Amino acid sequence: MYFRWDWLRPQLTAPIVPTLGPIHPDALTVDIFEDIVRVADTGDFLPYDKDRRWGGEKDERVLRDDVVHQREHTLIPTLMRHGRGTVKVFAYGFPDSVTEEATELVAKLAARHDVVNARVVRPLGPETTHPRGTRIQLKDFATGPCPTTDGPVRPVTDWPTAVQETFAPFAEAMAGEGLTFLHTRMQAGRCGPVLVAAIADRVVGAIGPMDVRPDAIGRPQLMPQYFAVLPEARGRGLGRVLWRAAMHWGQSHGAAYQLLQTEVDGPSDRLCQSEGLAYLGFTHTTSA
Repeated sequence: MYFRWDWLRPQLTAPIVPTLGPIHPDALTVDIFEDIVRVADTGDFLPYDKDRRWGGEKDERVLRDDVVHQREHTLIPTLMRHGRGTVKVFAYGFPDSVTEEATELVAKLAARHDVVNARVVRPLGPETTHPRGTRIQLKDFATGPCPTTDGPVRPVTDWPTAVQETFAPFAEAMAGEGLTFLHTRMQAGRCGPVLVAAIADRVVGAIGPMDVRPDAIGRPQLMPQYFAVLPEARGRGLGRVLWRAAMHWGQSHGAAYQLLQTEVDGPSDRLCQSEGLAYLGFTHTTSA
């Protein structure tokens, strides 16, 4: 491609990369941006793409011919055909005009590619006041031990069969949190362990799959998980117990860190902040 690191690096107020999501700051290099453009038309996953674990082909790709790369700002558009289709423009840069230019570009590309959804993704620095959208958080396993937790949490396969059979209705009830997709992967044997909390022989919370994979510079990263607790089971500390169990699993399986994205001021966001995670910035997404 043609990315100039001396232009792009100052524009990266938050470590978010199109088609890949958050990247550890130590691994954030111009090579990653070159990589996402290089595979734009292949449908291949990069070796360190978190979505690679699901198999198939990469749905989101960079629209390389429509990239805008200038000293003041960089616009990187992507296209997804899943569902009714989505075009995003990742807008990096400091001028106020970058959002306006990104909005014009995404509207044009949505019409050209005949997709319904057009979105502008704006990375924002950690110093942002009154942020909205998504917070990028870092759990660094080198900062201290993650002890085992007391509580009704264990891998789903370690529970009695009667409890395991309640995972399907739990997943259906939490479909909005991605649990039905996770359940299909579990049934196909295509994912790592899933930790669940059960009360009265019934699954009421889950986090998973648990998986550690190398990042772009070879450091072991705990992959993102689906995480949900039934509304009627909230307020008992089960979310914290599940999360701490996941962090213990990650540390004991050699992970160096985990990156998380949480909705600002949402339950997971408050949990992560109370657990002392560092935050690296925000992404604010708007529809055009």
